[in-house]
Amino acid sequence: MHNRTDQQMKTLFQQARRIAVVGLSNNPERTSYQVARIMQNAGYEIIPVNPMIDETLGEKAVLSLREISGTVDIVNVFRRSEYLPEIAKDTIDIQAHCFWAQLGISNDEAYSLLEENGIMTVMNRCIKVEYNKTIM
Repeated sequence: MHNRTDQQMKTLFQQARRIAVVGLSNNPERTSYQVARIMQNAGYEIIPVNPMIDETLGEKAVLSLREISGTVDIVNVFRRSEYLPEIAKDTIDIQAHCFWAQLGISNDEAYSLLEENGIMTVMNRCIKVEYNKTIM
């Protein structure tokens, strides 16, 4: 799958303000929590998307991407690869600017769907690592 250049990543991180984190846990031991906390501490607004929790990182959780009002810059996904096509469709519906599947997560069907709809797509890469590499 196409990987973005460092300059594309840097531009994304400089322009983004809101990150919806699909599958964000309220357990501080989970990778999703740790990565989202780092991005929150870097100044991004985090929107937890998880029907199993009420809140995390001081933010109220929503059941799905479709419940978010306002612009979403990045949809950051911590769900298994087989769920990506459904999440991709929601990402397109809310007109998010970027779909980001974390390290170890990818799906060709979702990738094609997102690219066909003009949404920047990053898969199988850690947003925290890329942020640190391009911004720090």
